[in-house]
Amino acid sequence: MPVPVIAVFDIGKTNKKLLMLNEQYRIVFEQQTSMQEITDESGDPCEDLLLLISIMRQQLAAVLAMEDVTIKAVNISAYGASVVYIDENGDPAAPLYNYLKPYPEELSTRFYDTYGGRESFSHQTASPALGSLNSGLQLYRVRHCQLSLFSRTRYMLHLPQFLSYLFSGEVFSEMTSIGCHTALWDFACNQYHPWVTAEGWLDKLPPIAPASHVTGSQLPVGVGIHDSSAALVPYLLQFPEPFVLLSTGTWCISMNPFNHEPLTTEELQQDCLCYIRYDGLPVKSSRLFSGHIHETAVQQIAVLFGEDPQHFKGLLYDPQIVEQLAQSPEFSILEASRYENSAVAYHHLVMSLVQQQRQATRLVLGHTAVRRLFVDGGFARNSIYMHLLAKAFPEMDVYAATVSQASAVGAALVIHDSWNTQPVPADLVQLKHYA
Repeated sequence: MPVPVIAVFDIGKTNKKLLMLNEQYRIVFEQQTSMQEITDESGDPCEDLLLLISIMRQQLAAVLAMEDVTIKAVNISAYGASVVYIDENGDPAAPLYNYLKPYPEELSTRFYDTYGGRESFSHQTASPALGSLNSGLQLYRVRHCQLSLFSRTRYMLHLPQFLSYLFSGEVFSEMTSIGCHTALWDFACNQYHPWVTAEGWLDKLPPIAPASHVTGSQLPVGVGIHDSSAALVPYLLQFPEPFVLLSTGTWCISMNPFNHEPLTTEELQQDCLCYIRYDGLPVKSSRLFSGHIHETAVQQIAVLFGEDPQHFKGLLYDPQIVEQLAQSPEFSILEASRYENSAVAYHHLVMSLVQQQRQATRLVLGHTAVRRLFVDGGFARNSIYMHLLAKAFPEMDVYAATVSQASAVGAALVIHDSWNTQPVPADLVQLKHYA
């Protein structure tokens, strides 16, 4: 008998994956693709959208032809702050511009001056001023600098919803994409910010569907979900008591799904923002570029001490080193020669990162009764980081959490009732406690 499964495309900036999960949410198939970036008309790097479309269509056709599985549904998890403009024929009308594309300062100033000032506007939209990382500002740029593209655009779709449209043929907007620092949504009024109408974009935005919505009778297709919001879903379903999730990778993002207090000016200035949960509620979050800083510093320490960078993955926590470094000045790679060996230098690096993380995570605690801190991603597997984090939050239970392919699992969970005949498993998340 063929195994009933869901096919989930998990589209990251670096790796693109197709996974199939059975009704117990175990991964029964995984295919990973890496793609080279191309350049847009300005010479800036961007995703090769046409190649991505071609690969995804080929991959789905191949797995639909498999005889040992029955694909009951398809959904998409994909990175945010990226939009696709489609024309009257439903084809992409422009490159998939990179969210790191430089944003003209003059245009940014004009935008904020027109719509109430940077601070007030950022409050209303729960979006720090981040240039192209605010996908709404990408739309403003098109409206004022690329009028031909604006005229050709029938619909603007965020990337997860565009990739869903490839298979469903139907266009939708969805709240986890609209709500991820896009500068499109007025959080207090719970609707698009007035600038969207004023600049002529409202008619080019498809109707909003919930993350649980599916379309298509022969093969149900979900509307897609922003990957950070998808990764939070398994935790929300398994743990009803308040918690903070620290998702660690290139960025370390602290997400408090139980803090619905409005962002303050101070929080915005310290890179706090709000995401929107799959069920429409806001998630106060803070960001640190810790993963990137860690990788860069590890390479430098390795060169200085003649070590293989992989050596540091196996280092164990040494409380004596931590005690020895307690009164030392802040870690600096420029002064790495003052360390007697690479283990001491590495402990001090992680101590510095955890100190910054302590401040960033405390920003999202607010007045919530959070007593548990879950850490997933790369740092969850780092013994030194986890012990130091538990030390930095003595009043909380700190856990390394493991959900295999959390974003893909989250995308499957939000449309569970459309493909799965079994109850949601109670063991989606595996925990390891650090005292």
